[in-house]
Amino acid sequence: MSSYHPRIAVVGSGAIGCYYGGKLAASGHDVHFLMRSDLDAVRRQGLTLRSTGLPDVLLPKVQAYASTAEIGPVDLVLIAVKTTANAALDALIPPLLHPGTALVTLQNGLGNEDYLAQRFGAERVMGALCFICLNRIAPGVIQHFGAGTISVGEYRGAPQPRTIALTDALIQAGIEAVTVESLITERWRKEVWNVPFNGLSIAAGELTTDRILASPPLEKLVRGLMQEIVAIAAARGHEIPADYIDFQIERTRPMGAYHPSSLLDYQAGLPVEVESIWGEPLREARKAGVVAGRLEALYSLLAHFTV
Repeated sequence: MSSYHPRIAVVGSGAIGCYYGGKLAASGHDVHFLMRSDLDAVRRQGLTLRSTGLPDVLLPKVQAYASTAEIGPVDLVLIAVKTTANAALDALIPPLLHPGTALVTLQNGLGNEDYLAQRFGAERVMGALCFICLNRIAPGVIQHFGAGTISVGEYRGAPQPRTIALTDALIQAGIEAVTVESLITERWRKEVWNVPFNGLSIAAGELTTDRILASPPLEKLVRGLMQEIVAIAAARGHEIPADYIDFQIERTRPMGAYHPSSLLDYQAGLPVEVESIWGEPLREARKAGVVAGRLEALYSLLAHFTV
């Protein structure tokens, strides 16, 4: 909808937050970025989005702030902090709220909408699943590898006018976006990729996705983990077609030497999102009585490696 011009805040201005916030800003939206380590650099040199095969997008002047209090109330909050930093949202979100503010989590894993709903009200909460390969390669510089999609949905119930309006705004910003009927089903679909590739990139010895798929035993393990996630999702009422496994593996091969986000966090000595990406699906498996031995072993390894 061309008439949709919300005041937007981005909380968590890493690769995901800067990319989607930057694309929206480049298309004319009023976007305000909460930034910490990159604040000075972005104020000096702006924000650069690099996409393979496409011209760079340069935002020379970015509305960047050190606190959400400086930003003030907005209509829409894009939340892209790591789930390991969720406790900080209790202080970061309130200054951004007015009665109609919507909260959209772009985070990985399961349980993120529940976390926001419990603290700020279920009626505010939306979610978006980012199926995209991005890395922050320098302060204020984001590298986008190939195509990607974003799926937008409501925490509860069917899409609302705001859901469709946000999807349209993303499309107008040059992003492949869709509105989905079931946000949680989309979260399970993303777990099909995240669980094996983010997990094995650490547990198998700091490997990029191409090296994982170059090893027949590791590709077999990838498929086994994916099959477990599909089975857990089905047991929880979220059907994922069996051929989705082949689709995800084949779409990963052209990525080349891609570093999954969890691997980058691990190599940087940052907390890894163990509980939201691997712990939550394992707990869901136990609730449903689904045996998920590979997932349980991977979760245990990651919990040990990332203490």
